[in-house]
Amino acid sequence: MKAVYFIGAGGIGMSAIARYFMRRGMVVAGYDKTPSKLAEQLEHEGMLIHYEDNVELIPMACRNPQECLVVYTPAIPQEHSELQFFRQGGFDIQKRAQVLGTLTREHKGLCVAGTHGKTTTSTMCAHIMHQSAADCNAFLGGISKNYGTNYILSDNSDYVVIEADEFDRSFHWLRPWMTVITSSDPDHLDIYGTKEAYLESFRHYTTLIQPGGALIIHTGLEMKADVPQGVRTYTYGMEEGDFHAKNVRIENGEITFDMVSPIENVTGVTLGQPVPINIDNGIGAMAMAQLNGCTAEELRYGMKTYKGVDRRFDFALRTPRHVVLSDYAHHPKEIYQSAKSMREVYHDRHITAIFQPHLYTRTRDFYEDFAAALSQLDEVILCDIYPAREKPIPGVTSQLIYDRLKPGVKKSMVHKEDVLDLVRNRDFDVLIILGAGDLDNYVTEIARIIEAK
Repeated sequence: MKAVYFIGAGGIGMSAIARYFMRRGMVVAGYDKTPSKLAEQLEHEGMLIHYEDNVELIPMACRNPQECLVVYTPAIPQEHSELQFFRQGGFDIQKRAQVLGTLTREHKGLCVAGTHGKTTTSTMCAHIMHQSAADCNAFLGGISKNYGTNYILSDNSDYVVIEADEFDRSFHWLRPWMTVITSSDPDHLDIYGTKEAYLESFRHYTTLIQPGGALIIHTGLEMKADVPQGVRTYTYGMEEGDFHAKNVRIENGEITFDMVSPIENVTGVTLGQPVPINIDNGIGAMAMAQLNGCTAEELRYGMKTYKGVDRRFDFALRTPRHVVLSDYAHHPKEIYQSAKSMREVYHDRHITAIFQPHLYTRTRDFYEDFAAALSQLDEVILCDIYPAREKPIPGVTSQLIYDRLKPGVKKSMVHKEDVLDLVRNRDFDVLIILGAGDLDNYVTEIARIIEAK
């Protein structure tokens, strides 16, 4: 193969693989639906990207089926003309997850799966490993603030940290050496159909762990594990499990704790990103890093210097008077944890969320849970549903969540296009932008407006 063509090039996961192939000196090109900051960065790094579904725009270097690998995302519709061109031309066409699966066969895959928490946990683990003697490669689901990218390459390490995505059963292509499973709360029911099918998918994932490796699973999950012979199983959690925290101290904007471990206890761990939920994520990340040779000092240093992930408790403004941050939370359990952490950190402040629901199907399946999670906050401003890959479903709108917010919560609805005007005419204390849609594009401007006041 001399070239790789990506259909859905600007996606966060796809871009990491694109960078991997560019690093190997291959011609890398692709299509994406809309321009984005990430796509612009890829173009600057040498990738050829266009934004129109047009076969004529495919570069000549990507037209030979013997020399070009095609990678596509499941979000691309089957009738996409470029995808059809490659299929009819006999090209080797793989999902992103298949490519990652190949990497887990060539390296020791350290994978992180779960409905939520996997991006933060995998990025934490990658940072700990990368700055340790063990080192690692990494393909992440978010932009690491430590490295300004979602991709880490090592010329020496046999480890590769991978975020294992359950959407479309993508993680079934992987063959982990070790894996953390953070959570198994049902999601993507448009794909799985039932809660039982979703949980079964996680059970099957645990059968793919390589003998000699390990499963590190959060305590209290509803899923059942089914590991092969020769695979060790550990549990972890905030307060219980083989790996857990004790002596948690939250004061003066800092969070410090000790990790109890069956290998070696680690005292005096300080969170570089002091958010309470990151104690839980950190225990999972440190457990996997420790099982792969990281010392107590390397664990402490990695956690203290971890800066976070774009759109995961990402502060855009933090002054004594105003706080603005964004969080990718788009599942009810994620929003519950996000709101809970906000309450713990800003317990005496007025907290407002602007929430853009992600997907009609997810809103249809979980609107009551969304309302319950958001009701922990003082005020909720709801935007229209971000459709992503979906077409509208009759009767499914943000109104379903709005109507079920608990009494006492101040609430309103706003079109995305009117958000900046709303911010100009209001005074917010603590403001969090929630969701996996495109409202995050406004966060920098929102922070600028509020700071100017």
